[in-house]
Amino acid sequence: MNPQLLAYVGLGGAIGAVGRFLVMSAVGHFTHAGFPWATLTVNVLGALVLGAVIELSALVWSPSPEIRAMVVVGMLGAFTTFSTFSMDLYYLLDRGQILSAAGYAVASVLVCLFAFWAGMSVLRLVLS
Repeated sequence: MNPQLLAYVGLGGAIGAVGRFLVMSAVGHFTHAGFPWATLTVNVLGALVLGAVIELSALVWSPSPEIRAMVVVGMLGAFTTFSTFSMDLYYLLDRGQILSAAGYAVASVLVCLFAFWAGMSVLRLVLS
């Protein structure tokens, strides 16, 4: 394994983790604790940015393997969080909030998919 590549992933991971902490703290400050808005927000933002990065890479940007790994694996991997999504979903179900749990699961998948598509589409429009 290339030590330089690992360093780039680590740097990106640090940036993404701090970003996630800041965004989740800000969203948590403005929302109530009954629904995991903060986790949904970081996952949707991460999907949007990933879609934009993928489209940017396809159209005009050819990042080095190190930069691609730093941004996609490190930053976005640490910024988004499937494990926290799973925990939040578990606790909604555990508290008997079946409709909130179902809404959260469906919204997480569909809204993140839409955000990914939107990130790609907006960049395609801007760069075309």
